[in-house]
Amino acid sequence: MLIGADRIAADGSVANKVGSYPLAVLARYHHVPFIVVAPVTTVDPDTPDGASIEVEQRAGHEVTEVTAPQVPVAGAEAGGGIPVAPLGTQAYNPAFDVTPPELVTAIVTEEGAVSPVTASALAELCARSRQVTIS
Repeated sequence: MLIGADRIAADGSVANKVGSYPLAVLARYHHVPFIVVAPVTTVDPDTPDGASIEVEQRAGHEVTEVTAPQVPVAGAEAGGGIPVAPLGTQAYNPAFDVTPPELVTAIVTEEGAVSPVTASALAELCARSRQVTIS
């Protein structure tokens, strides 16, 4: 299974769109490799681990309402929200989830691949990418 990444912490934790973590769990359960493909600039050596990744919270109404069509339907304003949950329902709506490094088989970048995913291997990959060749 291949996924991208919005950010990779120094320990190999991967932040990506919601749903990535459960895919990693399913991949592990079914013995399917779970590979992250991202530019090396996605690795953030200043973020030590997944717990340090700030996860953006989206508005709750994005999951408790659907947008009405531009032509009004009974009981809804055109372009407004139609409730799909009881009024007053609070929703937790993160934009990303974080997959721990132990569920990631490999991280592949334009500078090379890391497997198993460890902090030292990622640090080495980042160091290689920063080297400048002078001819």
